[in-house]
Amino acid sequence: MLVNGKWTAEWHPVQATDEQGGFVRQISSFRHWVTPDGAPGPTGDGGFIAEADRYHLYVALICPWASRTLIARKLKGLEQLISVSVVEPQLTDEGWHFGDFPGADRDTLNGAEYLHQLYTRADGGFTGRATVPVLWDKKTGTIVSNESADIVRMLNSGFGTLADNSLDLYPAALRGQIDALNAQVYPRLNNGVYRAGFATTPESYREAYHDVFAMLDELETRLTDGGPWLFGNALTEADIRLFVTLIRFDAAYHGLFKCNQRQLRDFPALNGYLLRMLELPGVRETVSIAHIKAGYYSIKALNPNGIVPVGPDMRAYGFQD
Repeated sequence: MLVNGKWTAEWHPVQATDEQGGFVRQISSFRHWVTPDGAPGPTGDGGFIAEADRYHLYVALICPWASRTLIARKLKGLEQLISVSVVEPQLTDEGWHFGDFPGADRDTLNGAEYLHQLYTRADGGFTGRATVPVLWDKKTGTIVSNESADIVRMLNSGFGTLADNSLDLYPAALRGQIDALNAQVYPRLNNGVYRAGFATTPESYREAYHDVFAMLDELETRLTDGGPWLFGNALTEADIRLFVTLIRFDAAYHGLFKCNQRQLRDFPALNGYLLRMLELPGVRETVSIAHIKAGYYSIKALNPNGIVPVGPDMRAYGFQD
C-alpha cells in the first residue's frame, strides 16, 4: 500500500480485520462528483462539469466494483464520452499493473506502470490502497472518485443530456427501496463472499458463508415471485450490483473463496436472471472469465502455487473460457 505517497509493502488482499478476524474493506478516499453544471455533488468539491472526452475510467475486469461502472457506462450510452483503460488481471506485489495480458491495456493517457502511481499523481502524500475503479479527470489531472457506487450514480444522472436518459438506474420512486435492498445485498453477498474468502478465523468464515447462501436464497425467492428484475420491470442499479457478484460466483467464489454449498446453476431463478442480464446490450462485453480466473487465482494468500483451474464450464452462459 501507499504511505505518504510511497509504496511500502507488498500487496495483500486482507485490508483489515475486526476483533473476530473478519475481513474489513477500506473506505474509498476520493469522493467528488461529476454533475451537469459542475456544482458539488453529495460529497466532495465542485468543478467537475459533465463534458465529452474529459473523463477516463481505470478498471480491472476481475473486479466486480469496477465492472459496475463499465456496465453503467454501457447502459447509459457513454462509451464515446468516457474512455477506458483496463489493468492486467494478476495482482502483483505493487498492486494493479498496466501491461500486455490479452484484454488489458498500457496506460497511454498518463504513462503509469502501476495504478498506485495515479494515486500519488492526484495526491503526492496519499496513504491507503490503490483500488479500482478510478474515474480520472483529464482536464485537471486528478481523481474524481474511486467509489464505484458513487460513480454508477454519477454515470446515471451526472452527465445530463450527454447520456441516454431513456433508462434511469436510480428512479426517484424506487430510491428508498433500492437503498434498502443494497444495504442487505452488499454486506451479506457482494462483500460476503470476500468476508468468507479472506476470513482469518473459522468463526468469521462460517458467519460469512451462511450470510452468502441465506442472501442467495432470499434473492431466489424474490425473483421466483417477481421479476424479470429485482424491482419487477424496472432495471436499476441494484441489478448491476447483484449481477457482478453472480457472474463471478462459480468461476471464483465457489472454489477459491470456499462458498461451496451450491453453485449458481443450482438456483433456477437466479440462473435465469443472470442469463437475462447477459442479454442486455453491452453487458456481456464487460465480462472476461479469463481475467476473472487469472486475477482471483493469482492471489498468493489463497492460491500460493498460482494454478488457474480449467473449469468451471461456463458455456451455458456463452463463455468458452
